[in-house]
Amino acid sequence: MAAGQLDLPEFDTRVQSAWAARTRGELARVTRDLPEPPPGPPSPPPLGRAFSADGAGTAMRVLTIVWASITAVNLVVWGLVSFTSDGDVHPWWIWLSVPGAALLVLYTVGIGRPRR
Repeated sequence: MAAGQLDLPEFDTRVQSAWAARTRGELARVTRDLPEPPPGPPSPPPLGRAFSADGAGTAMRVLTIVWASITAVNLVVWGLVSFTSDGDVHPWWIWLSVPGAALLVLYTVGIGRPRR
């Protein structure tokens, strides 16, 4: 019925026949005269393609851009606070070197580096 091959009264009759069936042969008679259903949608591509070398290079570039942007904003804010305050201001932006070092290690090891 969902494929448009049956109208509602015929579907109701076939459902009643299916519930009343006692054997598989009786069930086969309920659907024997129906044409084959249309093919389903194509299957999605395998997951391996999403994590290819190009995908890893793109992810590494995105992570590096995000890290560099956050670091730049923190440096600007730290500079403004240092310039406008009377005392010394702790350089909190230095903590952003930890994820930067992690990105550098990943890139050095070869994770996320595009293949040539």
